[in-house]
Amino acid sequence: MFLPTHFPVPETLETEAYRLRMLSIHDVVKDYDAVMTSCDRIQGVFGPSTTWPVGLTFEQDLIDLGWHQKEFQRGTSFTYTVMSLDESRCLGCVYFYPSPKQGYEAMAILWVRTSHAELDGHLFETVKGWLSEAWPFKQVAFPGRELNWDEWLALPDL
Repeated sequence: MFLPTHFPVPETLETEAYRLRMLSIHDVVKDYDAVMTSCDRIQGVFGPSTTWPVGLTFEQDLIDLGWHQKEFQRGTSFTYTVMSLDESRCLGCVYFYPSPKQGYEAMAILWVRTSHAELDGHLFETVKGWLSEAWPFKQVAFPGRELNWDEWLALPDL
């Protein structure tokens, strides 16, 4: 199990600029808009060999969101949408996965849409603080941020 059995998974995190909450299928229109208007900015966020979101269709995004929602419900990974406080716009996403690498319990990936790129550093620092204060992980990797992808990929697998 990714988390201790009785760990209460945080439902939301709110700042003065945005709200993080579970990503669900109901977010598909806003999520798809954020992704498709930010393709150049976010391509490679999951690693140098990934092509996402190039070629992503609306239907495939809906399937992906359903998958993320189910994984959240099962406690196997946690994907949060980053929404404007009035919920009118998806500003990005944050993903927490079990680490496949030795030395880390979890890995975190995040992105911010191009139109709100100035929030990237703030979101990164907010998520780091949230993970250390509200989550049970002692070692969280941020591949592509605190470790470059070559360093991350060179780490021994579990």
